[in-house]
Amino acid sequence: MNKNLDILKNINILYLEDDENLLKHTSDILEDFVANIYGVKNTIDAMKILLEKKVDVIISDIQLENENGINFLKYIKSKDILIPAILTTAHTDTNYLIESIKLKVENYLLKPINIDELLNSLYDVILPKIQEKEIKKNSNIIKTIGAITDSKQVEIIKYIFNNLDENNNFFGSYSEIMEQFSISKPTLIKLFKDLADKNILIKISHKTYQFDEKSLND
Repeated sequence: MNKNLDILKNINILYLEDDENLLKHTSDILEDFVANIYGVKNTIDAMKILLEKKVDVIISDIQLENENGINFLKYIKSKDILIPAILTTAHTDTNYLIESIKLKVENYLLKPINIDELLNSLYDVILPKIQEKEIKKNSNIIKTIGAITDSKQVEIIKYIFNNLDENNNFFGSYSEIMEQFSISKPTLIKLFKDLADKNILIKISHKTYQFDEKSLND
């Protein structure tokens, strides 16, 4: 099966590898496929990235200099930081494999890293997350449409949901939406007012609206 690697273009990866040449080489390749790759050589810097950045997948070597990638994953899991992980290692140590299975690590790759294998692993990790997100989005669209009686506004609602950012914010103006759709300004104003009255889409600043998913379950 040909895998559409375009699904990786919006993900952020934390890559923990103490071999500077390998870190740079692999990071340079992955940069062409993902949104951001945060390459670090130790767990202190890795933890800093986790606290400051949005990370979708962790790739970590097991045997780091004076550190251990498995112990790092155990530590962040104990802190309720639950992020899918792929472990890499130059050694076929059964104990490492058993520990990886216990941690429910998504994959365990042997060095030298095969880039195709790594990309396929990333695809397998991300696909279920994207499918879950799409199902959730479609469910919210259906619920929102159910709250609005005017069928002419359905396409606008779909447009809003398709353009929500990761924080459920929508950025746009009436004029920008009217350029996309054949809809009058009074009708559009009424739609946004109806959504606001139901606390579904609240204006928080100029051209910025926040979608409140909880309002659909009230």
